[in-house]
Amino acid sequence: MRVFKTRTIATEACKKGRITVGQGSDVPVKPSRTIKVGDIINVRKPPVTYTFRVLALSQNRLGAKLVPNYMENLTPKEQYDLLEVVKISGFIDRRKGLGRPTKREGRELEKFTSESYDSGWDFDTDDLDFDEDFLADE
Repeated sequence: MRVFKTRTIATEACKKGRITVGQGSDVPVKPSRTIKVGDIINVRKPPVTYTFRVLALSQNRLGAKLVPNYMENLTPKEQYDLLEVVKISGFIDRRKGLGRPTKREGRELEKFTSESYDSGWDFDTDDLDFDEDFLADE
């Protein structure tokens, strides 16, 4: 019911033990598990655990507007607050050098590299004066 983008991703989550059925249940379910009206489904999508109650069953894939007729979201507000904190801290706590460079870091890198090429540094061996005696000794 649109908890996961594809059925393949939902199957993978079942195999990893991230989906349980039943109130307070820690037993993971198989992808082929049959559910019934009234079941409580817990879905762990780290760092949040979503909780849903099955209101009705459908044989076909539903449009997003019809989902509330078939399942009720029971996820506590604390879980959504936790998700918001993680989103914010992802930008604040990122250590330098990890992940993609930010826009600012990219501009600084571009500026640094263009300055080093424009400043006349050329590391061609034809331009360097080598001491012929030094090379002969080796």
